[in-house]
Amino acid sequence: MPKIGGKLREMRRRRDLGVRELAARSGISHSTISLIERDKMSPSIDTLSAVLDALGTTLPGFFSDLQSSLPYTPFYSADELVEIGKVETISYRVIGLNHPNRQLLMLHETYAIGADTGEAFAHAAQEAGMVISGAVEVTVGGQKKILRKGDGYYFDSRLPHRFRNVSEEKSEILSAITPPTY
Repeated sequence: MPKIGGKLREMRRRRDLGVRELAARSGISHSTISLIERDKMSPSIDTLSAVLDALGTTLPGFFSDLQSSLPYTPFYSADELVEIGKVETISYRVIGLNHPNRQLLMLHETYAIGADTGEAFAHAAQEAGMVISGAVEVTVGGQKKILRKGDGYYFDSRLPHRFRNVSEEKSEILSAITPPTY
């Protein structure tokens, strides 16, 4: 899979934008954009969505070349899940990326010890998920709760939200977002 950073930098340059101008348009700090472009940091889905929106495109548009290169099947083995945001601490693997007319984004999320999605972020969608291992502190709006294996959440993504692994081991979440932000 192509590196997100290089592709993002290429799009920004084609639009003749500086990093600071893109930061001002997206609401994402210039230092974060710089780290993403150098592949020193992988963005959360929310962060990438905000940057792409400022560039005049969407997550599906950004990854369309990847989607079109995959043959369709209704079944996916673990090694066929497409990684869309791996950093040292958080992995987002898409289930069913190449499904035609996909109506939701289904993710297997893995959070290393201490992993944190960072500053709370909002976007237009609904999210639901279940912790399948570990413990994750989920913040939605002004509410915060530690969810453990078997616990779940469902919220309007227009509320600022954040995820943080508070377990002594890696934590995993199976989640869905609709409409798909990727």
